[in-house]
Amino acid sequence: MLRIVNVFSLFFLILFLATPGKLDAAGNYNDLRRNLIRQIIDDVRRTSLYLDKTALDEHVMIAMSSVPRHSFVPKAYIRYAYENRPLPIGAGQTISQPYIVAIMTDLLNIKSSDIVLEVGTGSGYQAAILAELTSQVYTIEIIKTLQKSAAKRLKSLGYTNVETKLGDGYYGWEEHAPFDAIMVTAAAGQIPPPLIKQLKPGGRMIIPVGGAFMTQYLILVEKRIDGTVSTRQILPVRFVPLTGSH
Repeated sequence: MLRIVNVFSLFFLILFLATPGKLDAAGNYNDLRRNLIRQIIDDVRRTSLYLDKTALDEHVMIAMSSVPRHSFVPKAYIRYAYENRPLPIGAGQTISQPYIVAIMTDLLNIKSSDIVLEVGTGSGYQAAILAELTSQVYTIEIIKTLQKSAAKRLKSLGYTNVETKLGDGYYGWEEHAPFDAIMVTAAAGQIPPPLIKQLKPGGRMIIPVGGAFMTQYLILVEKRIDGTVSTRQILPVRFVPLTGSH
């Protein structure tokens, strides 16, 4: 569901934040969603020293304001869907904090023609955000129940440019490589070599790195045109571990 963002996108976001909330088909979520966007904007300003910027790309913020997060959380947690915090989604997994979703997406510098790999589908929320920004998203989930429910959810919401797969994301998705951007939504002990190999020269990967009982850091990986790789530590985070046979 790639949405064309034109010169009026920033105006749309300003209008979205300024206008009164209205009832939508799923209930009165507009005011809650609007407040969440304001919280993300404030959090980005507060953490600007980590991010080296005071505001995120407007296209990312449009995507964050467009995707209905309440459709990606269990019914028991819908009342908390627009709070700026992670929530349980079953099988010991979580849907990430919206602020983290926004900054991870922003750091990838996604273009509309990019092919993006996500490792760790979870509920499908992050995949939906990515799908708002680019032409094709491939996403891998190792837990069968989550993969099946996310695939069904994304299809029902009209995200036809997202393809899901059951598998160990540590090894990537070789048949669709190389990728312009890769996002990993679970913490790895190290940056997986198969993912570095599948990242296109000139591409970016964002991944939390650190052990279960260690401080985790969000790491930005950049692969130069000549194939050399550089990394930059962004900020401390807390993610569920990347699981699999590796």
